[in-house]
Amino acid sequence: MPSSELESNWSETNPVDEVPTIEASLPPLELSIQVPPDPEWADGWGEDEYGPFVEVWIDRVVQRLRWIPPGRFMMGASEDEVGRWEDGREGPQHEEVITTGFWMFETPCTQELWDCVMEENPSRFKSPRRPVERVTWDDANAFIERFNSKVLGPTLTLPTEAQWEYACRAGTVESTYVGNLEILGDNNGPILDSVAWYGGNCGVNFDLERGYDVSQWPAKQYEFATGGTRIVGLKQPNTFGLFDMLGNVWEWCSDNWRQRHDASPEPSLRVLRGGSWSSDAGSVRCACRIHYAPNYRDSFIGFRCAVVDSIPLSNT
Repeated sequence: MPSSELESNWSETNPVDEVPTIEASLPPLELSIQVPPDPEWADGWGEDEYGPFVEVWIDRVVQRLRWIPPGRFMMGASEDEVGRWEDGREGPQHEEVITTGFWMFETPCTQELWDCVMEENPSRFKSPRRPVERVTWDDANAFIERFNSKVLGPTLTLPTEAQWEYACRAGTVESTYVGNLEILGDNNGPILDSVAWYGGNCGVNFDLERGYDVSQWPAKQYEFATGGTRIVGLKQPNTFGLFDMLGNVWEWCSDNWRQRHDASPEPSLRVLRGGSWSSDAGSVRCACRIHYAPNYRDSFIGFRCAVVDSIPLSNT
């Protein structure tokens, strides 16, 4: 894996042999209509056009979590998906069942929430409502441990890779949750503009003095000279009400890396999902997955948390 500040347009040096993908047939996704109870640990609760949400208040910071109902979905990318990694890491496409509903941070963990819990801020692009970045997998788990000790009730975790992709897709089957990606240039995937900050638009009206020099990036969707992370929640959410699931920062998952979904886990590596502000267009897809060591940090890496609820998938 690359060790430079930017992770876009890099490739693996040791791809595995491609194995034919067997695509399972799957009836239309059926989402649970059960409404979860108001959790005792929540400081606020409500419902809007995206469904139920709860809020946790820590000092001056309010963190909203969205309800993700149990269900099933096709995980991974089809062999003909535009942007799919050639080494087969996004296959085989297969059915996954999310048996228990869960709550998920509405946005990536922000710098203001991180600072409130950890009393420091490691981010390069400092701004309270931007995602915290330059955090390792180990750092994210240290945050979770401290958060859980400060707030009575919820047990935050990093989402599993399956939970993350299920929440990202939000009932859709295309390569992004607003449709299939068309790549017009390395950093030009027009459909991404409405939902993601990525290599093609991350510098449009950039509002920090200390941006990253992206003047030499090829084939951007828009012309700009500097870029970086952006304030969370500015782009269109998916139908679960989750913002920035694609782009802005790659997000750590709890899982050990598997070179393919059906391969053995590699304990020395962890999974990241979603693409980032420095990703090329092909990396900003629901099925895209990369890996780093749990002690790796960079300005394109952040995370969001989940809380598992007790409502199981209905058999009806």
